[in-house]
Amino acid sequence: MSRTVPPLNPLRVFECAARHGSFTKAADELFVSQSAVSRQIATLEDYLSVKLFVREQGGVRLTPEGERYQREIGPAFASIASATDRLRRTTAASPLKLRVYATFAAKWLIRRLNDFHARNPGIHVRISTSVAPVTFAKDDVDGAIQFGDGNWVDGDAEFLFGDQIEPVCSPSLLAAGPALSNPQDLFQHRLLHSRYRRIDWQDWLSSVGLRLPDETEPMIFPSSLLTYQAAMDGLGVAIGQVRMLQSEFKTGTLIRPFQRPLERDLAHYFVLPKGVEPSSKLRIFRDWLRQEIENEELL
Repeated sequence: MSRTVPPLNPLRVFECAARHGSFTKAADELFVSQSAVSRQIATLEDYLSVKLFVREQGGVRLTPEGERYQREIGPAFASIASATDRLRRTTAASPLKLRVYATFAAKWLIRRLNDFHARNPGIHVRISTSVAPVTFAKDDVDGAIQFGDGNWVDGDAEFLFGDQIEPVCSPSLLAAGPALSNPQDLFQHRLLHSRYRRIDWQDWLSSVGLRLPDETEPMIFPSSLLTYQAAMDGLGVAIGQVRMLQSEFKTGTLIRPFQRPLERDLAHYFVLPKGVEPSSKLRIFRDWLRQEIENEELL
């Protein structure tokens, strides 16, 4: 059996006007004109075939039918308003959940989060890390910062910045020798590899006309973070992601002996669930992220 429900906008206008006992005050609350309120009330009266207000020279008053109708629908509107307020408070208090690669989080994002929280004290950011590509259908996250070619099955990707790579090492490594005057000298040093970026050395060496000797024994670490730490501790030369190591370049804990970065087709992207309108918190974070990238001073 279908329910008989009048047009909702005129019903909302009636509830507001009945609560205030005034078309003028209802217009102020609803940000419309008094004539618009009057038209909506007339529409509802025509639908119900009942006079709800008596128009008088000094204003309006409810008819007995209007009073009865207000008593019955008023609590429903109050309940809707209360439920909406509770939901908005709950949503506002819930964290913004982001999936971020560990290297991006540790070397780029975390050191900037204080600024984001200072600008947006009501938004709490919760970060999770994984090397697996995000899958919004199963991962409980609002958005993600991913590394790849920009194609995600269930996500819409926005380009953040490209992947520039080149050899990096500690100044102490060069002080101890051998020198790194040209790329060929790399083969006199231990080359440090990250497990998940195994082709970085191959790609960069190819860009300068070299290849890894077959007899090379690479030192492989389970993450880029450990690879960079090994380079800072003087264990050898790593392939660095230029954008991730700006702080180390500025402090001098890592240097770029050749200043010959290679930009690849891969990049970092901000990824949102496909076809889903982002929340206000997600839009605020996205806008802040764009601004941070735009304002970053690179070495």
